[in-house]
Amino acid sequence: YLRERERHDWSHVHLASCYGGLYGRPFIESFEETPMLVAVLTYMGYGILTIFGYLRDFLRHWQIEKCSIAREKENQKDFVPLYQDFENFYTRNLYMRIRDNWNRPICSVPGAKMDLMERTSRDYNWTFEYTDRVVQDVINLGSYNYLGFAENTGPCADSACEVTMKYGVGVTSTRQEIGNLDRHEEMEKLVAKFLGVESAMAFGMGFATNSMNIPALAGKGCLILSDELNHASLVLGARLSGSTIRVFKHNNMQSLEKLLREAIVHGQPRTHRPWKKILIVVEGIYSMEGSIVRLPEVIALKKRYRAYLYLDEAHSIGALGPKGRGVVDYFGLDPCDVDVMMGTFTKSFGAAGGYIAGKRELIEYLRSHSHSAVYATSMSPPVVEQIITSMKCIMGEDGTTIGCKRVRQLADNTVYFRKRLREMGFITYGNNDSPVVPMMLYMPAKIGAFGREMLKRNIGVVVVGFPATPIIESRARFCISAAHTKDMLDRALSVISEVGDLLQLKYSRHRIQPSPARPFDDNVYEDIDD
Repeated sequence: YLRERERHDWSHVHLASCYGGLYGRPFIESFEETPMLVAVLTYMGYGILTIFGYLRDFLRHWQIEKCSIAREKENQKDFVPLYQDFENFYTRNLYMRIRDNWNRPICSVPGAKMDLMERTSRDYNWTFEYTDRVVQDVINLGSYNYLGFAENTGPCADSACEVTMKYGVGVTSTRQEIGNLDRHEEMEKLVAKFLGVESAMAFGMGFATNSMNIPALAGKGCLILSDELNHASLVLGARLSGSTIRVFKHNNMQSLEKLLREAIVHGQPRTHRPWKKILIVVEGIYSMEGSIVRLPEVIALKKRYRAYLYLDEAHSIGALGPKGRGVVDYFGLDPCDVDVMMGTFTKSFGAAGGYIAGKRELIEYLRSHSHSAVYATSMSPPVVEQIITSMKCIMGEDGTTIGCKRVRQLADNTVYFRKRLREMGFITYGNNDSPVVPMMLYMPAKIGAFGREMLKRNIGVVVVGFPATPIIESRARFCISAAHTKDMLDRALSVISEVGDLLQLKYSRHRIQPSPARPFDDNVYEDIDD
């Protein structure tokens, strides 16, 4: 009966996804609701932690318990406080308990397997000491090494070595001065060709690509419509721009259309003049949810209301689409329909930095108006060469089919891993084709416990909690790579199942609630909160 019901649910998703001809393939995305008992126990867990936190703060105040966190000096107690005591409450009383799960030092290439330096703490994670022991061959399920290009052997590493010998490591200048190399020019032409657009430009830091370029594209009198789950770099860039910011519900096209209509009808606050520019800001793959943007619908709305679209493909470029060219390739859309295409080289390409691509006029404008282009030192030559070599590999211009095979392998690994987790009874979020796989942990005590138990079994994972996620939606986030073999995935899945039984993490009730694409309908606005 359950199998029949599940098949019925998936067929419903397929039919809904293809509504209106916007989607040429099934768009399957599920977010199972938190079981009521688990939600109650999670809130109880945070309540108990809060009570004990206040008790420990009382002991620290009377110097009965030692506290090593940053505090105001006694002779500055009458000054305006530099550190907000209450804001540090979470750090002192929860984060420090499970701090050993983060910032683990790696002493190898962060590939499909890695080596970790073992460390211990004698003061409950306030400080760490190294034991001089190396934990070897840990299966890496945490790095954004989607296509396996984070490696120290092979054509990419060899080319980077050759360029280092010729150009050195540092450029020590900006692009506008003496830091514009021929390799930079070649890389940008290759990026534009790869994406199918007129022009592109690169930046030395992915975070700064967003935070420094959005202010160059929008300003006072402009409106930015931002997805509620957009990355911190997008949020910072929007705030720095001085534009009016309005947030729509995650991947909810009805919420976005409502904001667009209101913006057109009412215009700017008080004056009601038309907005100088309306910029819709979305991501290709949302790194905490594992969801894929509903790009066909976003583009349809953009065209209908004559807005501009800024697409952040940090996690989707190289990781989605039959040719690895991102979410635009995944949906089979025209790259010209996206006004500003942004992405990073830090993930699928195993390098560093980011890019902006689009019309030639856009790129020429940014070259003279973007702070990160004018003031930042240009990219290191070996990093540039890593990008060029890996991108040519994906495009097949290296004369091999290695890149194409890696893109296909990543897609197969993703579908297999997600399917097995669901079958074992875990609650996972996101799209079936997303290599970012969040697995729900919920309870605060299980965040640290899961990370430690997995490492004991030689599996390295990333665990995430508040404030990076909602307070009751703590999770483990797996990142699948083309470098993972089936044996590695099976080994990891076996350990996840074992630890899941140990910590009782198999919460799923097999009642997956898909979020199918819905038609545009004026009546749906009745249940949307402002």
